[in-house]
Amino acid sequence: MTTVIKGISSMATRLLLAELVAGFQQRSGFRVEMASVGGVDAAKRVQAGETFDVVVLASDAIDKLIAAGHLRAGSRVDLVRSGVAVAVRADAPRPDISSEEAVRAAVLAARSISYSTGPSGVALAKLFERWGIAADIQSRIVQAPPGVPVGALVARGEVELGFQQLSELLPLDGITILGPLPPAIQVTTIFSAGVATNSVQPDAVRAMLEYMHSPIVADTKRAQGMDPA
Repeated sequence: MTTVIKGISSMATRLLLAELVAGFQQRSGFRVEMASVGGVDAAKRVQAGETFDVVVLASDAIDKLIAAGHLRAGSRVDLVRSGVAVAVRADAPRPDISSEEAVRAAVLAARSISYSTGPSGVALAKLFERWGIAADIQSRIVQAPPGVPVGALVARGEVELGFQQLSELLPLDGITILGPLPPAIQVTTIFSAGVATNSVQPDAVRAMLEYMHSPIVADTKRAQGMDPA
């Protein structure tokens, strides 16, 4: 009987994991079924006791699931580092985002702004507070629903300026990616994996994570807008 590894991840790593899973399946003969949903929803499903073998989320979420006993202690494997980029609709003017001051000016000038519900969105909200503009732009912030790419809202013209992980913006049509946030304000999220406590095939999961962490898949990660962790 073919071993089936069941996993869940946030949307940020959906396309990358599809490629990594395909490579692992070809090498191992195992079958992997990976569900990708909003990160908040993924964590809730794990906390509710839904059965998975592996979980891939932002590292802080993985740590919380380990601490709560849902994932095995010591099983965390860091897979990628993911930075935030900025996008506008394809036919829209392209504001300058080359410096912290330029990004702040672009945010203040935008009629609407959106960011994700994940860790990058939390970090951006704190950045706007540090800049002292949070109250001024609050009415212009459009929160993307969990699992809905910010870039999709930008492409439909519902949002003028969108912030999200580059990996989630790259595959979308109808947008122009202005580039990554400048280094001074870049928000980097580490996405990690953990082995579920109730997995009956932890060795198979560890073999998969060893492959996903190995140097041979580094170029695949970079092609998806992420860096190896």
